[in-house]
Amino acid sequence: MRADPARPWRAAAASYVGNEPPTYEAEPTTLPLTDPEDLRDVVPDTVLEGARYGTLTLRAVSLRGDAARYRGEPRRDALLAVRFGTGDSALLLVAVASGQHAAPGAHRVARELCEWIAGAVGGNQARLTEDIHTANRGALSSGLHRLTDRAYGRLRAGATVRGLAPADHTASVRCLLLPAHPACRTRVFFGVGDGGLFRLRDGVWQDLEPEGGERDTVGGPVIGYGSGRPPVQRPGQEPGPGPGPDAGPPPESDEPVHGPFRFRASVARPGDTLLLCSAGLSDPLRGEAALADRLAERWDTGEAPGLAAFLADAQTGVKGYADDRTAAAVWEA
Repeated sequence: MRADPARPWRAAAASYVGNEPPTYEAEPTTLPLTDPEDLRDVVPDTVLEGARYGTLTLRAVSLRGDAARYRGEPRRDALLAVRFGTGDSALLLVAVASGQHAAPGAHRVARELCEWIAGAVGGNQARLTEDIHTANRGALSSGLHRLTDRAYGRLRAGATVRGLAPADHTASVRCLLLPAHPACRTRVFFGVGDGGLFRLRDGVWQDLEPEGGERDTVGGPVIGYGSGRPPVQRPGQEPGPGPGPDAGPPPESDEPVHGPFRFRASVARPGDTLLLCSAGLSDPLRGEAALADRLAERWDTGEAPGLAAFLADAQTGVKGYADDRTAAAVWEA
């Protein structure tokens, strides 16, 4: 953290790392243009969320990038944190999506994608919770893949209706499923597209992003899942339906524009901090060691920061990185 003597007001607002201050001011300047006939389309500059269940504490933030704040553009990132079910059987979903640069309605696309996935997860909450508690990796992977494909199918249909290219009417999406039961430390990640999945353990960041297609064994077998392979399928036996409105296969479609489906499931250890984020934060985390060091110092603690402190940490500036930032972090007691 450092203050800029030429712009002393920055010290009270936001810090930065690196040799030079970011190009744009860290505080909002221009509001996005608003259509008086569609006020529901207004996107707030910053959204904060938080929760505590069992051994986990959640902190989440989505904030407009410095460039968008300067140009008066809406935040393209979307954040949705919801709870389905009650008591120990409850399931938390955190969804993060990023719309395309310069694409019309990018913020709406990101929000719709989060909502569609949340609707499918909520409609299958009991089944998903059981699969997480019983470590049924095969059902989780196939079911979450199916519901994600359906959400992208809806985006492609919307692009056709609007006369847009699919690449201009899509978004990256990344999700965490967190069971509320205090005895279950399984954390499930799935998504498509850009962003990052990191774990802070013993003061060191680990990049958990599954490379290529679907897998959950990057960096060795996943704790609690044996070999990490799906259940053995007998000849002639159809795959289980997994979560979804019916038992049929996913609709036939091209791979999502942003790339393959990604999946990872792991069991958290006390003291871990798991970080899911959009590319607006994952890119500087991978590209600027000073930012990774700064956040490791701030977040490698036994207690999660308050919402205001988490926001201040998440908006630490880095020159050359001015996109929207959305992050969800889970502290394990």
